[in-house]
Amino acid sequence: MTDPQNERIRILVVDDHTLFRRGLTALLAREARFEVVGDAADAGEALRRARELAPDLILLDNHLPGVSGVDALPGLREAAPQARVLILTVSEDERDLAAALRGGACGYLLKTIDGADLATAIDRAMKGESIIADEMTGKLVAAFRGATGAPPPGADPGSGSSPFDALSPRELEILRAIAQGASNKEIGRNLGIAEATVKNHVQQVLRKLGVSSRVHAAVIATEAGLS
Repeated sequence: MTDPQNERIRILVVDDHTLFRRGLTALLAREARFEVVGDAADAGEALRRARELAPDLILLDNHLPGVSGVDALPGLREAAPQARVLILTVSEDERDLAAALRGGACGYLLKTIDGADLATAIDRAMKGESIIADEMTGKLVAAFRGATGAPPPGADPGSGSSPFDALSPRELEILRAIAQGASNKEIGRNLGIAEATVKNHVQQVLRKLGVSSRVHAAVIATEAGLS
């Protein structure tokens, strides 16, 4: 995967509105570290372009003709397994948010985002962080709780045990910080430890909770009142 501090981040833009694609491409072109290598207007074209171009990051609209962006996620991840996928949409529906994150998107942004914040979000995504629009963070718990009220990943519903029992005190600190939206660098600075150490702790937290992303871990922590 491209290091955004050393090489240009190669981006594929997927949106069915031609003017929006052109505008977004022009906006991203202002940043020397970004290179828009292609665009697509629907899921089928996006799959072909992703396979052909092997982008580092895909900016994906959800409301596409035919197959939605969320439904296209598995195919895109198979076509370009090295790529991070950021949903960029107008939808504030918590069901779309949940489906996107479960489908493997690394973030969910709204089209109301300004250019500087979008650039920052792309950089953070390329560092392995999960990015959620501020307007959507309050819907995370509802999105993952679901209608059945099922326990979060990592919990044993038959034992009454907490998914946090396996976490060390330091890992609990890390989890609280993740739930508050802190980056690895911010966590390291606040706790007085190296960023690489934070990264190792985060990986252990995800493993012990049985989840695959920081977003899922944040949801679990929020539901438990740890944030």
